[in-house]
Amino acid sequence: MKEEILARWAHSHGFGQERKRPGELRTFIVIALTTGMMAVEITAGIAYGSIALLADGLHMGSHAVALSVNAFAYVYARRHAFSDRFSFGTGKVNTLGGYTGAILLALFALLMAWESCQRLLNPINIAFNQAIAIATVGLVVNGASVFILGDQHEHEHAHGPDHHHHEHDHNLKAAYLHVLADALTSLLAIAALLAGKYFGALWMDPVMGLVGALLVARWSYALLKSTSAILLDMQESDGTIETISNLIEASGEHRVVDFHLWSIGSGLQAALVTIVSSAPQPPDYYRQLIGKHHGIAHLTIEVHAYAEQTAGSEQLASDGASTVDC
Repeated sequence: MKEEILARWAHSHGFGQERKRPGELRTFIVIALTTGMMAVEITAGIAYGSIALLADGLHMGSHAVALSVNAFAYVYARRHAFSDRFSFGTGKVNTLGGYTGAILLALFALLMAWESCQRLLNPINIAFNQAIAIATVGLVVNGASVFILGDQHEHEHAHGPDHHHHEHDHNLKAAYLHVLADALTSLLAIAALLAGKYFGALWMDPVMGLVGALLVARWSYALLKSTSAILLDMQESDGTIETISNLIEASGEHRVVDFHLWSIGSGLQAALVTIVSSAPQPPDYYRQLIGKHHGIAHLTIEVHAYAEQTAGSEQLASDGASTVDC
């Protein structure tokens, strides 16, 4: 069989994962900012004997580690995009990075809640001026990081003519939520410290900490829910299955008897469709029908012919199967 004929059916499973995403460079910039701030605060804390400065520096270091996980996911997914070890490319590597980031966010929320409860039960004296200065500097740095990552944290358009929906970058969203949590912590801390300094409301500091912990926990849960659905190959429930099934069955000659639609990465879907028909068409017919309305990265179509021979007997014969990209 001629190679050019075979080439029509052979295809790559990279699905664009070899391209550098906008979130990758942004994440590295934020890591540099966070690491620099960490070094300054730890150095100053040791030099001036400030436990508050040292503690905040170590806190910034923990987020630098979390952001490094997201950066590693970007690089790994890009460099191994065409590896045969991944059946559907490395799209889920970035999702796994987002999932890991969500777990770290949950741990951060628990730590915030624990520390806030400790402060409520055992209040301590606060050096307001120094603490406000530290929180202000942290807010500026984290605010800059939020601005850098925030431009595309919700979604980015998938590249290529065959992708008709937005691509959700869970890895970028996890990085964004980390710096947003830091900015929120600094903002709430400033408000609480000002209330304590000028109105004597020392209880505001731990209460604001609990409020921040609840918000961060909520963000973490939402990200865990969306990323775990992809990692577990859960069936898509956005109505696409019903829409495509109705499209195929519109003529009355074709019936969809099995349909699996799942995500193989951020903004990438794979589908397995089994069709029984009294007037079967080649698999390419159904591929083109689906492709006009929906962009599915990897589409497998199986077609069976259904023929009525006599009044009481039927025959089901395989008419062929095809694996195609659209």
